[in-house]
Amino acid sequence: MKGIADTGFIVAFGNRDDSHHAWAMEVARKLTEPLLTCEAVLAEAAFHLRSCSYVFSLVTDQMLQVEFELAENMARLAELARRYQNRLPDLADLCIIRMSELHPKHVVITTDQKDFGIYRRNKRDAIQILCPPGRK
Repeated sequence: MKGIADTGFIVAFGNRDDSHHAWAMEVARKLTEPLLTCEAVLAEAAFHLRSCSYVFSLVTDQMLQVEFELAENMARLAELARRYQNRLPDLADLCIIRMSELHPKHVVITTDQKDFGIYRRNKRDAIQILCPPGRK
């Protein structure tokens, strides 16, 4: 599976007490290559899991691969921030939207169906997402 990891997936995978942990473990078992992600997502996940070392280990162990240059995408991120300002997106969400534009064959793996069901790549295309069953 070609995927882009959002914060919620990483947190669910790393926290056995998370309500979506079993789902995240099942998704991880199906991975055949590293999931792409960005530094903003790693920072959020480290904060929520209270462990930078754990999040770094996911990169070192090649479950995750950092595949985004913030500086190179700043203009597009600013445009996305303006477009979705009413939803108050965080930097990680904006980066994931942009990554979905850069990697259109990758599914975004997230627990945030509410926002990623609204966000669009390339202004009009729905972002393919993989969420826990029944997640709204």
